[in-house]
Amino acid sequence: MDERIRLRLDVSYDGAGFSGWAPQPTRRTVAGVLVETLDLVLGAGTATGLTVAGRTDAGVHATGQVCHLDLPVDVWRQHEGRLLRRLARLLPADVRVRAMTEVPDEFDARFSATFRRYEYRVTDAPFGAEPLRRHEVLAWPRPLDLAALNAAAAGLVGEHDFAAYCRRKENATTLREVTRLDWRRDPDGILVASVQADAFCQAMVRSLVGAMLVAGDGRRPVQWPGSLLVHRERSSEVTVAPAHGLTLVAVGYPQDPAEYARRAELTRRLRVPVEG
Repeated sequence: MDERIRLRLDVSYDGAGFSGWAPQPTRRTVAGVLVETLDLVLGAGTATGLTVAGRTDAGVHATGQVCHLDLPVDVWRQHEGRLLRRLARLLPADVRVRAMTEVPDEFDARFSATFRRYEYRVTDAPFGAEPLRRHEVLAWPRPLDLAALNAAAAGLVGEHDFAAYCRRKENATTLREVTRLDWRRDPDGILVASVQADAFCQAMVRSLVGAMLVAGDGRRPVQWPGSLLVHRERSSEVTVAPAHGLTLVAVGYPQDPAEYARRAELTRRLRVPVEG
């Protein structure tokens, strides 16, 4: 068997034209497009074991996605100096591989990760979203109060069972630790939520945003999003915010590569594979 090497890929994409990350036989997905292009450049089946940090849903964007794959060492040595530019020429314009880095075999893009951070963008401008930003910014039809949004966010930070905000997956835990959740207005007046946790359940970030928005526009008290944490199943009161406002912006890993395997083992023990 050929000696193989593990590579980390840093990937960004506009999610509007994709049915999410995960491969689906009859749909256009980020993983599907990436594998097709790698097969075209390197030969079918040469790149194996594509594994991603966060399996984003349909319509969700990424500027900081991370995945890994394995290549035969001789193939990598043959192509490493020009592979990034070849991918840039052949990949569609809505997905980019920004970097390819050799990593230890113990690196696991999914299970070695220590955190994922997402941002959600909303405008409450009376005219709606700027046309050039409409694919990444949600237009909210009511004024939003920044202080109320942050008060609602405060009740969701910490380690909780987020079952009320997760799509149920059999045998999967909904216990998560949210280490950061806050809102700010950027210089253009766009409201940006930053949400960071060790991992997220499917649709969790957009569900949290949906709950905070109705507190931010005054239709619910700021304590309401936090009060839902007592539920042990998904709450029908929570509306999932649209996908196009959400972007995966960063995935964190241990600074010491020697910790990759330990972190991966710990994560596997704690939970069934998660959705990003």
